[in-house]
Amino acid sequence: MSREQQAVARARKAFETGRSKPLEYRICQLKNLQRLFTERQKEIVDAIKKDLNKSEQGAQLYETLGLEGEIGLALRKLKEWAAPRSVEKNLLTLSDTVYIQPEPLGVVLIIGAWNYPWAVTIQPLVGAIAAGNAAVVKPSEVCVHTAKVMEDLLPLYIDKELYPVVTGGVTETQELLRQRFDHIFYTGNSTVGKIIMEAAAKNLTPVTLELGGKSPCYIDKNCDISIACRRVTWGKYTNCGQTCIAPDYILCEPSIQDRVIEEVKKSIKEFYTDNPKTCPDYGRIINQHHFKRVMKLLSDSTIAAGGQNDESDCYIAPTVLRDVKPEANVMQEEIFGPVLPILTVSGLDEAIKFINKREKPLALYVFSPDEKLINKVRDETSSGGMVANDCLVHFSISSLPFGGVGNSGMGSYHGKFSFDQLSHMRSCLIKQLKMEGVNSMRYPPHTAKKLGWARFFILKTATEQKCRICVSCVSSLIWSSFSFNLSSLCI
Repeated sequence: MSREQQAVARARKAFETGRSKPLEYRICQLKNLQRLFTERQKEIVDAIKKDLNKSEQGAQLYETLGLEGEIGLALRKLKEWAAPRSVEKNLLTLSDTVYIQPEPLGVVLIIGAWNYPWAVTIQPLVGAIAAGNAAVVKPSEVCVHTAKVMEDLLPLYIDKELYPVVTGGVTETQELLRQRFDHIFYTGNSTVGKIIMEAAAKNLTPVTLELGGKSPCYIDKNCDISIACRRVTWGKYTNCGQTCIAPDYILCEPSIQDRVIEEVKKSIKEFYTDNPKTCPDYGRIINQHHFKRVMKLLSDSTIAAGGQNDESDCYIAPTVLRDVKPEANVMQEEIFGPVLPILTVSGLDEAIKFINKREKPLALYVFSPDEKLINKVRDETSSGGMVANDCLVHFSISSLPFGGVGNSGMGSYHGKFSFDQLSHMRSCLIKQLKMEGVNSMRYPPHTAKKLGWARFFILKTATEQKCRICVSCVSSLIWSSFSFNLSSLCI
């Protein structure tokens, strides 16, 4: 039996003991996970520094701070999330107990990504623990140091049988995908996402796919271009552009292109100094493979700013491209690097057409003071999320579902959405062995009169104003004779 098989088998055996289900146990595990981020902050940020050259403050801001918030929210709200959820009833079930009971799915596989290795791996784990599942955690092998720290630390704080960490590369991931899971949660690109989904289909395993794509950013000529470009610059070059919801490219009218370039250049200098290579807040491309991939994207476009690079250091300066054509290399795939193409359009209508001709993105950004223009973009496009006059910040709001649509993914998470995504919403109806006469209308022989009464009692809900009826009226009906009329009801 392979190491991966053993990890999955242990997790399932542990889940079958039932120990992950009590709320007290879930809360204990979440508190232990919370403690990890307070006691082991140094090991975490040191590893991220080695992998992505993030500063200590940057690692906390973009990796662990959000996780602390997610865990805290789950601890405060878990009893509410896990409680039975009442639902509206029709008149036929007025005297019954009807509700939705969230229950654990079972064993979840979480495959993390390398760009925010703690945030996108542990956030789903928080949801899995809160929902009462077991979870096999597979951190990205690309972040070598972070994967090792995760492998070492998680078993020291949370149940190592219920939540094992499996490290390794493609071979190990393929072996994991041969195992049966009750849900697979993957963060990464759409190419691998299709492989994940194909593997899951063999066991009819549901999936959550958090993918990416080319997230467009439209800048209206009438907005405050300085502020808009400052926010776009932050959203684009954070983590050296390696953010799944980074603005991938700018759409604007030709009349403001030069101004946009100048304002982006000003913000680059403000954030990362005259020499971003020596700035502690400017990251690096994850490895030389991705360095070469990003550099190839520049080959047929005009560089308006940046472009400096150092392969030995995986460094690419914050770069802006001007007058980019739709057929350019940089427009054929998600950039996932510090390169910002600018494409000119005649106006909003052309921008919307351009966006809609392409795959649905994970995020869409629009900068404008005009509420009607913003609403037009919202109503005439489709994307995982939409933000007006800012970038990235919707990811930080636990009350918003985070996820893609179409090629940018399926399913969503964060806060209660993580809990719901990794729970089975079980429909429950509890009826007493009484009032059998009421059921006569559903039993053969079927008649027009029975159908008429069934239509009334099934199609009318208990809360409709014109169909208020008390339980005592329902219990007094003797359906076998059908000898009464509507005037006998409390309507």
